[in-house]
Amino acid sequence: MNGLPVDHIALATPDLEEAIPLYERITGARSSPIEELPAQGVRVAFVGVLELLEPLSPDSTVARFLEKQGPGLHHIAYRTADIRFELRRLESQGFELIDSEPRPGAGGHLVAFLHPRSTGKVLIELVQVNHGAP
Repeated sequence: MNGLPVDHIALATPDLEEAIPLYERITGARSSPIEELPAQGVRVAFVGVLELLEPLSPDSTVARFLEKQGPGLHHIAYRTADIRFELRRLESQGFELIDSEPRPGAGGHLVAFLHPRSTGKVLIELVQVNHGAP
C-alpha cells in the first residue's frame, strides 16, 4: 500500500454512553475504555476504527462543532510513522496546519491537525502511533 493509511474516523456525539452501544451493535466490535483528554476538551472511546468524541464542556471545540453541525463525522485520521516529517511535507504542499508541532492524543499517541480550509472542508488528523502506549 502506498501513502498514509486511514487510522480512524471520528464521530462527534453529545453522549458516549448512548453512542457506544449503537456502534457496538452496528460493527460487532467492543468499545475501548472511555478515556478523558482534558487538554483537548473531550472524552473518547474507540469502537473498531471509529473514534467517538464527547465534549467535556460547552466551550470545547467538539461542543461548538455539535452546536453548528450536530452529531456526525468530525474528522478522518491518517497514520504516519513520522508525524513531524508529514507536517513539513504537507505544509510545503500548501496545506494549512492547525498544529505546527504534534501534541499528545488518545492512547498516548502523537497527533496533529490540518485545517479544513485547505483540505476540502474536512478536518484531517495525523497520528503517530506510540507502540509503547497501552
